[in-house]
Amino acid sequence: MALRIKRMSKEDKDGMRILVDRLWPRGLSKQDAAVDIWLKDIEPSPALRRWFGHDPAKWTEFQHRYRDELEKNPSAVEELKRQIRQEDATLLYAAKDLQHNHAIMLQRFLGKD
Repeated sequence: MALRIKRMSKEDKDGMRILVDRLWPRGLSKQDAAVDIWLKDIEPSPALRRWFGHDPAKWTEFQHRYRDELEKNPSAVEELKRQIRQEDATLLYAAKDLQHNHAIMLQRFLGKD
């Protein structure tokens, strides 16, 4: 099964749409987003998110820290794996930085990049 990542927006179906942010993206209704599953617990911890602040200079260290968090959160990881086994899926995120965000790291962690 294919696993894509995409910034959250109004979209038609592109496989199972899984929001991997803890907070709902501003300015987008739940109806327009067409999210199938919202996995809040897979996102980096609030402390790690604040520390990173989408600063590209912290990207390498962020990846290490987020990987550690994922390894300590097997229930959320297993839930995501269970969902993406069923069909093609798209991980949705709200970050504006398309090259330095947790969805990229999550896709790599799952070995689907």
